[in-house]
Amino acid sequence: MDPLSLNLFTRAVEDVERTQYQVLAGLQKAQSAFGEQRVYPHLGRLVKLYGALTTILDRTENFRTPDTGRIAGVDWEEKALTYEWPDLDGCEMAEVEDLIRWALPHIRDVIEEGQTVYEQVEDSLELETVGIVPSYVQEGYLMVPHRDDEELNVLRYTLSLIEGEGETHRALKTVHCKTVPEVDIDANPSTIKLQLIEERRDLPNPATYFSKIARTVPYQETLLPVVKRRLVRQLAVETGGADARRQ
Repeated sequence: MDPLSLNLFTRAVEDVERTQYQVLAGLQKAQSAFGEQRVYPHLGRLVKLYGALTTILDRTENFRTPDTGRIAGVDWEEKALTYEWPDLDGCEMAEVEDLIRWALPHIRDVIEEGQTVYEQVEDSLELETVGIVPSYVQEGYLMVPHRDDEELNVLRYTLSLIEGEGETHRALKTVHCKTVPEVDIDANPSTIKLQLIEERRDLPNPATYFSKIARTVPYQETLLPVVKRRLVRQLAVETGGADARRQ
C-alpha cells in the first residue's frame, strides 16, 4: 500500500510530527525507486497527490460552507474533489493546512527527480513503424524488448477517446499477445508482423510499432509505461490530434 495518501494528511492532527516523518519516509522510498530507474507507480501517485493537495489548499474555504458540505473523495477522471475530511475544528484544520504547505515543496522536489529519470529514458527511446501505416491506427500491435530477459513482448493495443470538460483525452489499453525469445527474432520485425496477421485475422492490416532503447531499464516500472505514452503521442500525430505535442 502506498504510504503517501490523502488519508495520511487527514489524520495529521493526531500527531503532526509523526505525520511529517511518514511523509519524508514515503518520499525517500520514491527517491530510492527513481535511483533504480523505477519510475512507476511512484511518479504517477506523487503527481496525483500533489495535485489533490494543491486543489484542497486552493478551495478549502469553499468546502467549509454548509452548501458544499465536506470533501468526500477525489474523482481523478472528473478532476473533482469529493474527499470527506474528518470533523475538524478551526485550529485542527489550520494544522492540516500547515502540514500540506510544508509537504508540497518536498513532494515537488521528488516529482522533479522522477520526471528527470522519465525524460532520460524517453530521450533514449526510438519508436519505429513496421511496414506501411494504415489509415486505421486505433488498434494494432506494439513490440517492446525486455533486455534483461532477452525477450520481445508483443502487445495488442486499443486507443480510446475520452471526452470530458470540453477536452478529448486519449487512453491506451494493451493486452499481452506473446513473448518471443530474442534469439528467435529476425533482424526485420516485419516477420513478426506477418506472423501476427496469420495468427489473428481480425486485423488484416494492423498498425504495428517497434520500440528500441539503448539502455537497460526495468520493464514494468519504466520501459513499458514510457513506450505506451510515446505511442499515444505518435498516434495523435498520425491522426492529426491536437495533443500530439510532448507533455
